[in-house]
Amino acid sequence: MGTYMKGWRYVAFIGGIVGFIGAASYPIIIYPLQNIDTYKKIQAENRANIVQEDIQPGNMKVWTDPFDRKR
Repeated sequence: MGTYMKGWRYVAFIGGIVGFIGAASYPIIIYPLQNIDTYKKIQAENRANIVQEDIQPGNMKVWTDPFDRKR
């Protein structure tokens, strides 16, 4: 039979996995959610001179919200 982790080694192993997932998700998920203004500024700079109609592929209509209600 194989050897199984017991006691503190098992806790350290599981804690390491949870810690790795937490450390990996911080720059991907948590940081952008806490710094929304920074990412809005970056996106505004990247899209500054782009007209959506000019880059729309295949002469397709630009996306509009189908549930937008006219009042």
